[in-house]
Amino acid sequence: MITTKSNLETRSLLDEWRSFDNGCFFDFGHPLLNRIAESFVKAAGIGAVQAVARDACCAGTETGLTGAKKHRMPRLSGETNQKSLEAMVKRAGKESVQWGLAAGLYSSLTYGLKEARRGSHDWKSSAVAGAITGMALGLTAEGTTQEHVMQCAITGAAISTAANLLTGIF
Repeated sequence: MITTKSNLETRSLLDEWRSFDNGCFFDFGHPLLNRIAESFVKAAGIGAVQAVARDACCAGTETGLTGAKKHRMPRLSGETNQKSLEAMVKRAGKESVQWGLAAGLYSSLTYGLKEARRGSHDWKSSAVAGAITGMALGLTAEGTTQEHVMQCAITGAAISTAANLLTGIF
């Protein structure tokens, strides 16, 4: 009996992680759809990790800056541990979807602007894509005001432009 391991059984976690950079994680038949899906998955994972890490950090702090004793786990507001865990999972899911949508929107806008300008991608395209993405993120926040949406749009444009301008330097 010949025993051979398949490629999936011999691949390490590091090999799986590197496969994200190959650009062939998804194949929907169109580069725009592939780009959106890859951006969504990568950013959603980062958003989920960030949300869980923030909740873990808040759970570990017992006092605030004033020194007054606070609720042991202020962000985990369930009556039981199970309800608190459910609340944390819902928050992490919501944030991962927000991060994924922002990345997918930004990726699709930069691709579309590049195609509209016949292959040209400059700081102006980055600023427009960042502003629209920032505005969309501002609209998903709770208690949104017009000023908050504008601040998010300006911040998104600034970060996107800076990232584009600094790409060639580092």
